[in-house]
Amino acid sequence: MLEKQIPFWSLLVREVMRFYKVIVQTVLAPIVGSSLYLLVFGVSLGRQIKMADISYLGFLVPGLVMMGVLNNAFQNASSSIISSKFSGDLEDYKVSPLTYQQIIWALALGGLFRGLIVGTVTFCIGQLFYWGMHHQFLGVAHPFLLILFLIIGGLSFAMIGLSVAIRVKSVDQLGAFGNFILVPLIYLGGVFFSIKTLHPFWEHLSHFNPVLYFINGVRYGILGTTDVSIPLALGIAVLTIVSVNVFSLYSLRNSSFSRW
Repeated sequence: MLEKQIPFWSLLVREVMRFYKVIVQTVLAPIVGSSLYLLVFGVSLGRQIKMADISYLGFLVPGLVMMGVLNNAFQNASSSIISSKFSGDLEDYKVSPLTYQQIIWALALGGLFRGLIVGTVTFCIGQLFYWGMHHQFLGVAHPFLLILFLIIGGLSFAMIGLSVAIRVKSVDQLGAFGNFILVPLIYLGGVFFSIKTLHPFWEHLSHFNPVLYFINGVRYGILGTTDVSIPLALGIAVLTIVSVNVFSLYSLRNSSFSRW
């Protein structure tokens, strides 16, 4: 039984070491971006934005944490598939002693690990900014739910990255997916604003965005406040990861890999 798991752990370690070797680009660069968001929006503009229960900076931190996890999980899994297409390594996946699910979960866990690193450091930096403004740290209202939503969200977006990278025909198509689908979903998912401030039509439309439930799950985990029902958010999160896992499995089974 243990021997059957060795290829899985080998692929997972390979994924972690792949982004660790270029940690400046894969981890430090997103952290710089999150710090700029905190400085410009949370500190500078946030002084002029009044919210009922907490400062705008405190509202912003959970959204940036979830955004960092989702973005980096997606980028890690998709870049792994794309680089393997260039090298032709993907042709070896189907003949390796790995099952399809082992391939999916090894790549997804590698993406999750990178996302959690970025999310954790983003949270720590957010704490420093919050302490600088309010002379106290943000508490964590529901740590179990916080960790649960981060894990489900990171795994889901890593699997989305894997599926999209398998099916696209070029790096440009992958970039188009990120720019025209992924980024709008994240930015309109409530990272920078509460959907309760939107026009009723747009507020209703936002409820069809699954990212909204991931972000509000993390916000509830940290702040204890949310724009949506947490049982509903958890249900949507579970449904999302099951759906993208099935789609990843379908993509892996029905794609013929060839060197680009």
